[in-house]
Amino acid sequence: MIELKGRTKTAVVEPELGATLLKLALKAKVDWSSNCTRGTCARCRCLIEEGAEALEGITDAEWDRMEPEEFEDGYRLACQAVVKNGEIPVKAINKPYF
Repeated sequence: MIELKGRTKTAVVEPELGATLLKLALKAKVDWSSNCTRGTCARCRCLIEEGAEALEGITDAEWDRMEPEEFEDGYRLACQAVVKNGEIPVKAINKPYF
């Protein structure tokens, strides 16, 4: 299961292999900040509280937009965080910069 927490709504959804956390959040109508869906605006930044190992690795778009310390603290861009393992629970909270 994947738990996605937006500003005012939280949803628990079934994992979809190959889907991004942003796609899953929008599909579940979670109020998740986003503008571009390709990693340039970083409004979809989120904190992965649990299950980071269930996601594909950090993308070039994320490296271009975020600082290494953010990755160490568990942050990702939801538009770039792709589900690769549906067996591991994931918990993510939308944490935009502004």
